[in-house]
Amino acid sequence: MITTAQLAAQLGGELAGDGALVLTGIAAAENARPGDLTFAEKEAYLAAAEQSLASAVIVPPGFASAAKALIRVANPRVAIAQALPLFFPPEAHPPGIAPGAAVDPSAEIDPTAHIGPHCAIGAGVRIGARTVLMGGNHIGRGCRIGDDVRLHPNVVLYARTEVGHRVIIHAGTTIGSDGYGYVFDQGRHRKVLQVGNVVLHDDVEIGANAAIDRAALGSTVIGQGCKIDNLVHIAHNVVLGRHCLVMGQVGFAGSTHLGDYVVVASQSGIAGHLKIGARATVGAKSGVMRDVPEGGTVLGIPAAPDKQAKRQWIAVAQLPDLVKRMRELEKQLQALQDARGNG
Repeated sequence: MITTAQLAAQLGGELAGDGALVLTGIAAAENARPGDLTFAEKEAYLAAAEQSLASAVIVPPGFASAAKALIRVANPRVAIAQALPLFFPPEAHPPGIAPGAAVDPSAEIDPTAHIGPHCAIGAGVRIGARTVLMGGNHIGRGCRIGDDVRLHPNVVLYARTEVGHRVIIHAGTTIGSDGYGYVFDQGRHRKVLQVGNVVLHDDVEIGANAAIDRAALGSTVIGQGCKIDNLVHIAHNVVLGRHCLVMGQVGFAGSTHLGDYVVVASQSGIAGHLKIGARATVGAKSGVMRDVPEGGTVLGIPAAPDKQAKRQWIAVAQLPDLVKRMRELEKQLQALQDARGNG
């Protein structure tokens, strides 16, 4: 529980209304109960919040209400993101190693870390302070895991994976599996050993059932602050810059490099050995076959610059009418030819 005055101070906001109101939760306006906090980015949303049972509303500067306590902030969505952990703190995990976990004697585990049931910790592993392995996690030999990391159940780290601080990896994800490397030799596909590793920098979050392959040589790298959705595949030697966003069901072929702040929307496929410039955007369901310049936006299959792709889509949408008009013109032309022949 927290008062509106305390919350406003935490968020660096301006309070308008009763500062002694006690807040006990956060909810959308239509579901709010007394004691709940909600937010409104537009006047229409504030009107709905005023009709709700919510006790207080986070709003942009300049909003006013005679019905509700308001906390005015520069960006309500950012403020809600900051407020949520106050009402829904992460599950606490006591320090220690659960019975049944298999830990190699050479592993170095900070005494504040939590190692859940059925974990397997390999030789030479280092695990930092307050890191949580929830259970069923396999950590291969030589892995390095930083402070305040959270591995959800059944996350697997292959040997020599490096994980920075404050990284979150959701259930079922595999980091460091073999890159897809084969060479055709005398009628069969010979495996090329993948002897590199994967490096995850600080503040990365990876969704459930994703797969990031280790490099053939060197490292597959996920830059600081990247957020990767569920069911994403990142192949060997791919490098993501800082703070990239990758949505669900995206696939990267090997050795493609992304700059900082790149956004790749859902179900897109990125070919190998490409350069995707900083702050570029790849639209949903795109097939990227060529480099994308810095700040560029591409759409479609094969992906093209957004304006060009939209012109192509409009032209395709007009094809049925064009075909109909062409057939009418063919009939008119045939009629003229018949008339001339008869004459």
